[in-house]
Amino acid sequence: MVKIVTVYPGADGESRLIDVTIDQFAEIVNHIGEGPTRLNQSPSPKVDDYHNASRVQYVAHLAGISEIEVADGTVRRLEAGDVLIAQDTTGHGHITRGIGDEPRVSMAVPLEQGPWLPKG
Repeated sequence: MVKIVTVYPGADGESRLIDVTIDQFAEIVNHIGEGPTRLNQSPSPKVDDYHNASRVQYVAHLAGISEIEVADGTVRRLEAGDVLIAQDTTGHGHITRGIGDEPRVSMAVPLEQGPWLPKG
């Protein structure tokens, strides 16, 4: 089953992770933002310590395995076919880890900000 997760900044500045339903995601993808769609490839294993999303976007994982971790210790593992909705452009940010030896490949699509983006 496809996993869809969002990382967003809480009121305290700490990033949070919540699961998103297919129905919620179907609404979100109707709000594509301005800017390029990016195809990214990252080696594994690799750790990107705390960082913020460069923009509000959804990231479709095409190959490899990633883990996303926030300050409270919550972790989500994302594999090919899974989606991360990255909203934490401010605050403490999140950690991204590449798991295993297979390079991670993803496609990042910009999103408009608005009430359709889930937050806790």
